[in-house]
Amino acid sequence: MTDQTQARRARLGQLLGLAVLATGLAGCAGLAGPRDVDIPLAKLQRGLEQRFPIQQRALAVFDLQLAHPRLSLQRDNDRVALESDVVASTPLVRRALTGSVMLSGRLLVDNVRNAVVLADARIERFAIDGVDGALQGQLTAAGNVVIDRLVRDVPVYTFRPEDLRYGGVQFIPTAIRTTPTGLSVRVEPAK
Repeated sequence: MTDQTQARRARLGQLLGLAVLATGLAGCAGLAGPRDVDIPLAKLQRGLEQRFPIQQRALAVFDLQLAHPRLSLQRDNDRVALESDVVASTPLVRRALTGSVMLSGRLLVDNVRNAVVLADARIERFAIDGVDGALQGQLTAAGNVVIDRLVRDVPVYTFRPEDLRYGGVQFIPTAIRTTPTGLSVRVEPAK
């Protein structure tokens, strides 16, 4: 065999090797299909606690602070409940008012922020200790304003970039549901 023939065979062998490698890699990428990622309630709770306390001014008269969030799952309807302590202050009353708020909502994936957020939130209970009906109504209106901001701005869970990368494939969250112990997020390869 001539040197030229050996060089051609070597190049052909390299090209065949690269073709086999490329085919193998394409097959691996095909194996990286949709999968479910479980997020336990305790992890969700820890992440949420880092975002509190939240302070907001509402209706230009009330300062509300939400603290000590407590997240619970409502498995029957794929909703979650978020309860928080509330401290309200206003020049209309000399002392700080305390109470609690509970809201519920369904979970959605926000792919722009790589986060799980609360949607269709509604206040289930807003109670301030020791106030009359008129002031309670005003505080509830202020609470609705704060809760609306809270729902838009505070993710329940945020994915880290490494949470959405597996085997060299980038994934995106596509669906979410509650389980008895937390959330199950469906992720699929990014296209």
